[in-house]
Amino acid sequence: MGKSLDKLFSIATDSLLEFPAGRSASAPVPNAMRWRELTGFLRRRNGFYAFESALHVFPMRSAGNIYGLDVWNATDTWVDSYEDLASGCFFFAEDIFGNQFCIKGEDICSFDAETGAAKPLASSLEEWAGLILSDYRFLTGHPLAHEWQVRNGRLPVNMRLVPKIPFVGGGPTLLTICFPGMRSSRCVIAANSPRRSATCRTGGKFALS
Repeated sequence: MGKSLDKLFSIATDSLLEFPAGRSASAPVPNAMRWRELTGFLRRRNGFYAFESALHVFPMRSAGNIYGLDVWNATDTWVDSYEDLASGCFFFAEDIFGNQFCIKGEDICSFDAETGAAKPLASSLEEWAGLILSDYRFLTGHPLAHEWQVRNGRLPVNMRLVPKIPFVGGGPTLLTICFPGMRSSRCVIAANSPRRSATCRTGGKFALS
């Protein structure tokens, strides 16, 4: 682990859960090197929030009301809604709008929750952490997360913000609270649609509910 990860850990919450004892029966990520890297990452901090909950990193396994990598990557949770767009992706973190960060092949990628587009960001978690630190306002959606929580209070565990009108549609956007990806009546976007949320670099104006 390098300086960028050390810095990210220093500004993050404590681990959401204790790291599970024992070893997984098999690595769920085809790239063994990326899996070892992710495992080492979570051994140091097993799930956390940072930037006023704008960045959410999942712990290794689920427990209680805390979602872990096991449930979050299960095909019948939400991944199947994207069909082949999510093929080969292993999701480990998300921004305030439910846009995902994932391992795909050798790369650390972003995964746009509205379009299902995966874009390579980094070649290691250390590089990914450096990018998050240098551009956290965009990559985590922190400004809108901060403004929404100033008006509405702290964001509950597991919850993300979604636009009532998708960001890709442009125009004024009202944000509401929901389980991103989870089939829940609290989501304002249809559960069987891969159009849920996206990053805020669209040039539109934002009105927060």
